[in-house]
Amino acid sequence: MSDEKDTIARILTESGDTWAVVGLSGNRSRAAYGVAAVLQRFGKRVVPVHPKAETVHGERGYASLADIPFPVDVVDVFVNSDLAGAVADEAVAKGAKAVWFQLGVVDEAAYERTRAAGLDMVMDRCPAIEIPRL
Repeated sequence: MSDEKDTIARILTESGDTWAVVGLSGNRSRAAYGVAAVLQRFGKRVVPVHPKAETVHGERGYASLADIPFPVDVVDVFVNSDLAGAVADEAVAKGAKAVWFQLGVVDEAAYERTRAAGLDMVMDRCPAIEIPRL
């Protein structure tokens, strides 16, 4: 598992500071809301991606990754596992350096495709748990 630890550290420290958080809305009771706040505290720019395209934590939201008019370094995925693979493919198309599937989000085929495309990826983890450990 040290490979995964290395990947986690690389994504959090070297991949870049612009994080698209897919599934982030203004709903304070959702996990994405709190995780995005932690990422901001650690210096990440959080870009909300949600069909409502709401402004969250002071950052303008977009309805899809493709709608974001600037480069994104990491795509943090807070959608159900059955939707996550499509988001991973969009992250590859967007030119992201890494994809992060949140706790409970698992898609082995998407993981293989994303890694084959040259991106770092972790599944079933939470950056808000991992980042303070670094």
